[in-house]
Amino acid sequence: MLVNFLIIFLGLLVSLFIFWKRLKEDYSPEIIFNSIFIVFTCFITSILISSRFFPEWFFWIQLGGVLAGLAIAVYKNKIRFYESLEALVFSFTPLLSLFFLRDATLNSSFSSFMAFTFILVLMFVFYYIDSHYKNFVWYRSGKIGLSGLSILFLFFLIRATIAIFSPYVLSFSGKIEPFISGLFAGVSAVAIFILGRHEK
Repeated sequence: MLVNFLIIFLGLLVSLFIFWKRLKEDYSPEIIFNSIFIVFTCFITSILISSRFFPEWFFWIQLGGVLAGLAIAVYKNKIRFYESLEALVFSFTPLLSLFFLRDATLNSSFSSFMAFTFILVLMFVFYYIDSHYKNFVWYRSGKIGLSGLSILFLFFLIRATIAIFSPYVLSFSGKIEPFISGLFAGVSAVAIFILGRHEK
């Protein structure tokens, strides 16, 4: 229990710091931390709901809680959606990686270790895209958001692919998993296309 608490606490601290750092140039600390409070309140609420009523759907319910929190924060605090989504995506990668590392360590799960490794790779991909996206010829708009959407696209695409062959891996929701993850990958790809076409 103590180990779980420490992992969650460490992950939340790192996530809070990353979210603040990504947005601190454009928004006041009050707006950033109010947005963080909204997102994490919805996230914690979704954890309680999923653990009590729908444990097999915990990933999607918790993801829904985070997205709902982001939507509320965008509406209430008038922050830009794609910029905030990108900050949120990157801030949650350490928390997600610690979740899989914990399971890999406690349960000797090879699949969780591979998921942990995959999340680390995604973090490096994020850094690369974030540093070079303005130089991409095909990304005409040069707007913030490509890094976060690209990570979402890759994450859900790989998740959907794995779920086709192993639908009952940790955090998966059975045989319907490839369709749900595939849908999210498709939405992310369409969002990249639309964002890239918009002029500055």
